[in-house]
Amino acid sequence: MNPVTMKRSYLLLALLSAVTSVFAAGDAKPYLGHWALTLPNGAAGWLGVTEKDGALQASILWGGGSVVPVTSTKLDGDKLVLTRVRPSAKKAAPGQPAPAPSVETIVAAVSGEALQLATSTTSGEGKVGPKADFKGQRLPPLPAAPDLKKVKYGEPVALFNGKDLTGWKLLVPTAANGWSVEAGVLVNRPVQEEGKPHKKYGNIRSEREFEDFNLTLETRPTKGSNSGVYLRGIYEVQVADSHGKPLDPHNMGAIYSRIRPAMTAEKPAGEWQTLDITLVDRHVTVILNGQKIIDNQPLLGCTGGALWSDVTRPGPIYLQGDHTQIEYRNIVLRSVVK
Repeated sequence: MNPVTMKRSYLLLALLSAVTSVFAAGDAKPYLGHWALTLPNGAAGWLGVTEKDGALQASILWGGGSVVPVTSTKLDGDKLVLTRVRPSAKKAAPGQPAPAPSVETIVAAVSGEALQLATSTTSGEGKVGPKADFKGQRLPPLPAAPDLKKVKYGEPVALFNGKDLTGWKLLVPTAANGWSVEAGVLVNRPVQEEGKPHKKYGNIRSEREFEDFNLTLETRPTKGSNSGVYLRGIYEVQVADSHGKPLDPHNMGAIYSRIRPAMTAEKPAGEWQTLDITLVDRHVTVILNGQKIIDNQPLLGCTGGALWSDVTRPGPIYLQGDHTQIEYRNIVLRSVVK
């Protein structure tokens, strides 16, 4: 091959390589963005896929818990393949190495604005579990941050009357009910009896559902308290005993695992604390004890424990009561007038 032909061949190969890279990068585009998931058991989930420097990255919310990064994200033909490596729940015997982790593989196929997904898990011992199918739907684009100075609200509505549980109901009717009213305070006492099976206590929700609003309330976490206020049933504002702890997206006033407070403003356990929460156009502002700790920040998707993953539908206020004792009072909501 003469030098001219060789040069032309190299140029052609380079061009073909560049074109192939463009098409390879383009194949990922239908998967990029945020997806509302309905998991195999019907629970709400979320998937976020991004591309940086030609590499795909993803994070996932699988029902409860936190949004966590996926171990690996890649394309296999026109399919998106997500791999999650999770440590074994089994403990190592003394002097023995830790058990091998399990590996979950999620394969997704995109069709327009919808995802069809399948998941299967291989245990550390190499046993492959059954495949489970589930679905995803692309979330609508986030609106621009609203100008809260121009937002108008309706008349205040007291969601808790200070006398009884009128207007509230258990999320799961068969769950144990630890909620009651004591001296004008809404109290949750999830008492476990020694020597008896663990009793699963319930969360409660408002019977009414809402779109955008401002919500104010008072809460009194006790030592070790872990509760939460769910906005529209899908975004959890964390209520917890986190006084003295460093900033974290799981602390008091955080949008659980999604938005970390800008500052610490919580009081010690046992003291009444105020929350002033504004949800408008999928953006949230949280004022804790008079300090603005989250300022009109976007909500990328639901949080763990959400009733559903659809961010467009109205929903209730729900209070988490399946963990620990917690108290609430003066729960007042003003809906946005559009």
